[in-house]
Amino acid sequence: MSAPRVALTAVLVVVALALQVTFLSRLPLPGATPDLVLLVVVATALSGGPTVGLLTGFAAGLALDLVPPADHEVGRWALVLTVVGYLSGLTQVESRRSAFVPLVVVAAAAVGSVLLYAGVGALLDDPNVTWSAVTDLLPTALVYDVVLSAFAVPAVLALSRRVEHEAVLR
Repeated sequence: MSAPRVALTAVLVVVALALQVTFLSRLPLPGATPDLVLLVVVATALSGGPTVGLLTGFAAGLALDLVPPADHEVGRWALVLTVVGYLSGLTQVESRRSAFVPLVVVAAAAVGSVLLYAGVGALLDDPNVTWSAVTDLLPTALVYDVVLSAFAVPAVLALSRRVEHEAVLR
């Protein structure tokens, strides 16, 4: 991974984290909150492959675990986003062939992240995790993330391509 790509990924994760914590989490939307950090991890994985997705997912998840108002065990989001980033990166080749594939990957990542986060919480006996809450949050998380991905994923992919193109020219 080139230095410009690392810098771009770090900036994208920090901006997504700041927007999610300060703006998106405060929107009076029913159900879940749109997950911009998840979308940055998925888009970065789609542009860079499974290793980039894994590393971005871990870093973004750990940042999400540590930033206030975190009310869960440290490492939960890091585990979830590491798995999501790696699996999303495995679809890198297919995502370049079709505009529909990234939407499917985002939908699978949205559902998978909610289920994996709840599953890890259930294993850790988190009293906030109930399966009725999960089934209530799942449809809205899916819809919000897929709708937001129409704006976030192409922007991240375009920035990643531009950074890689400029790195090749040097």
